[in-house]
Amino acid sequence: MNLIRGITAIIAIILATLLVYIPLTWWLLCLLWTRGSARRDLKRRMDQIIIWWTAMNRTTFTSLGLTEVTLQWHQLDEMSAQQWYLVVCNHQSWTDIVLLQSYLYGKIPPLKFFTKAQLIWIPLIGLAMKVLGFPYVQRVTKAQIRANPKLRHADRDNVQAACEGFGSHPTSILNFVEGTRLTSQKHARQDSEFKHLLRPKTGGLAYVLDEMGTQFHRLLDVTIIYPDGTPTFWDFLQGKCRHVHINVTPHAIPAEVLQAEESQRRVALGQWMKQLWLSKDQHIEQLLHGKH
Repeated sequence: MNLIRGITAIIAIILATLLVYIPLTWWLLCLLWTRGSARRDLKRRMDQIIIWWTAMNRTTFTSLGLTEVTLQWHQLDEMSAQQWYLVVCNHQSWTDIVLLQSYLYGKIPPLKFFTKAQLIWIPLIGLAMKVLGFPYVQRVTKAQIRANPKLRHADRDNVQAACEGFGSHPTSILNFVEGTRLTSQKHARQDSEFKHLLRPKTGGLAYVLDEMGTQFHRLLDVTIIYPDGTPTFWDFLQGKCRHVHINVTPHAIPAEVLQAEESQRRVALGQWMKQLWLSKDQHIEQLLHGKH
């Protein structure tokens, strides 16, 4: 039964992708000869592709009964699809992205996030993400920087370019500030002071705030908890992830993070993220302890 459910879910996702490619292809052709304000309006309309794709996928997940999601969203009445949001979340599985897209959908603008450059080669989805404004980042090694010092600022340049597009119309920017998915090996290697999390890395977050800080209505701190263990994406599609808890807490971005000099601002951001992560860690511990 699980195998049939998983295959059905994959087929449904593929069909949803093919369906949204029809208007996406037409809008992409229009984009080639559109300039100025008309181009900005078209790119805003193209976000509808993300909304349609997400809505179809959520219908699939619900119809197949893949999981039971408990969503706790604080201050929901203050959310608006006409505002900009910076979203931070703990990261454990590719399933995180699907859940965030599906359950934040309709309450804030569609999520966009920085992703590895290699993902552009995923059939259909990679190109669609590129066209829809999901910025690709290339990890640069120290050896590459020594060979070409200009690469030292590659991440910052990518963020600046992406934020030019993000700033043109309401957008939700997702940042997994831990920088990688949590595993027991990574947690042990890092010797993290958090029981259920890796340490937050604020470099990319700082670049985004440098470019768009005052434009954000709120920072949304999202915590995803898998009480029965972290699933792979295939586990999720087969319905083996029976329960998920998602907690969304909005925060006003502190003035010292937005207004201080650069060095002080980064210190303030690091301290603020650490406090958010301490609260997140305690919340996860309390829920898991109550579960077991």
